[in-house]
Amino acid sequence: MTDINHVTLVGRLTRDLGTDERSFGYVANGQARANISIAVNRTRKQGEQWVDEANFFDVTIWGKTAENLKPYLTKGKQIAIDGYLKQDRWEKDGQKFSRVTVVANNVQLLGGRSDNGGAPQGGSAGGYTPRFQNNAAPVQSEPAPYDGGFGGGDFPEEIPF
Repeated sequence: MTDINHVTLVGRLTRDLGTDERSFGYVANGQARANISIAVNRTRKQGEQWVDEANFFDVTIWGKTAENLKPYLTKGKQIAIDGYLKQDRWEKDGQKFSRVTVVANNVQLLGGRSDNGGAPQGGSAGGYTPRFQNNAAPVQSEPAPYDGGFGGGDFPEEIPF
């Protein structure tokens, strides 16, 4: 019987990717490597109270996936990771160390472009343009109503599927 090593996580990035050389770089063979950390929150019942608990996981993303996602992996962005666990072992000054990380096979950006950190700097976030009032915090304006692409405010009588 074959063993199974498969992990699926949904969480939020704890820091921006590329802020230092350890988080994004290229290995000797030219392949890109991104090291990120995600916080995965879970709620559990402790006695009569519900308690939030955060778990932090280190994730490694390789190759073109790491390069392509670099501008979008910003602190607070929610992502889904599908991959496997890898245990690294080393010895330093006679003491043995071990660390388990997640190696991503697939990474999916979650939430909309207006999600925290969802769009690269300089663009509007999914049609929402923040409006500032007296140099204060952004004031959210109502988006234009969606007309269904048919020019009217209602859905057509028959849906074509």
